[in-house]
Amino acid sequence: MDRDETAAGLARLEGYLMSQAVMSEARRAGEDFARDLSWLGPLERDEIARRFTDHHLALRREMLHSVVERAAELRAEYSERYAQLRRRTLALALIAMALFGTAAALIALRG
Repeated sequence: MDRDETAAGLARLEGYLMSQAVMSEARRAGEDFARDLSWLGPLERDEIARRFTDHHLALRREMLHSVVERAAELRAEYSERYAQLRRRTLALALIAMALFGTAAALIALRG
């Protein structure tokens, strides 16, 4: 197994563990919320807990989707800025070399 496969496998494992933690957190939050509704029967509390869990997970998915979209926007923006910086640096280097060459030629002509 090479490093790329190992890294990909570890990333998948990390993602799985994170998703399990989020699901557990959502389930726990739903159960805590429903437990406070003491006037409900056990089946009703279970239903409320399940719906709360589903809602909590949907919100987390939306947040994650928003973060992924924003990361892609930032990646594109910074890639463009980096490309502009590279072009400017190259242009300045070429100008500096041309000026240096011209100065060297003028010095050679005088001397």
